Amino acid sequence: MDYTSKSPASIAETLGQRLKQARLNLDLTQLEVAERAGVSRKAVLNAEKGKAQLEVLVAILQALDLTAQLDNFLPPQPPSPVQLAKLQGKQRQRASGQRGQHDGEDGEDDDEQQEEPAW
Repeated sequence: MDYTSKSPASIAETLGQRLKQARLNLDLTQLEVAERAGVSRKAVLNAEKGKAQLEVLVAILQALDLTAQLDNFLPPQPPSPVQLAKLQGKQRQRASGQRGQHDGEDGEDDDEQQEEPAW
């Protein structure tokens, strides 16, 4: 189905009809689904009309054992190349050469903090 030319209300209504059909396929009443989902019967009715809060929709999908369909509904999105570049930050272009001067001189670990002289 092509959703690009449909209004959000129309798409929500279509999803609500599919939700209702899934419930009927399992031979469950709205009240039974509501009890399983921990929501009111009116919330189930509204979801089947395409007017539900996201959390209620997810609870109903769980009650109908349809959460596996969520990855089809909205697949995980990989980060874009621009985001990856921002996450990496600046990559070092060369070494400073300072680390070799400290290694092994006094047996102290580079990660340990040295005490300041109390002058």
